[in-house]
Amino acid sequence: MFSFFSRSAAHTADRTMTTKGELATFGAGCFWGTEKFFLKEFKDKLYSTAVGYMGGNVNNPTYRQVCESTTGHVEVLQIDYDPAKVKYEDLLALFFRFHDPTTLNRQGNDSGTQVFNGIT
Repeated sequence: MFSFFSRSAAHTADRTMTTKGELATFGAGCFWGTEKFFLKEFKDKLYSTAVGYMGGNVNNPTYRQVCESTTGHVEVLQIDYDPAKVKYEDLLALFFRFHDPTTLNRQGNDSGTQVFNGIT
């Protein structure tokens, strides 16, 4: 399950993302940093992005709870993209340019169990 993060309210809300294209979800440490990389590279080829959490054992966790590694959630970026404009393989290629999957629970300056190394 994907829980969206609301920057303004600093909480999550369980809901389903309305999609126009295909969905891809990436966990690579800080979700805002991950979002920044994808928007810079593919801005005009994406319908939308949403940062949030996946997994875990707490309904609607707060950002603080997730960062304290007490919920089992990981920070992720979900992308709704146009497969006619960008291939999934291109998204993966960018992901692996800035992400090292061999560093468990660490990505750059981010560390903790919420710093997931993976893709869905």
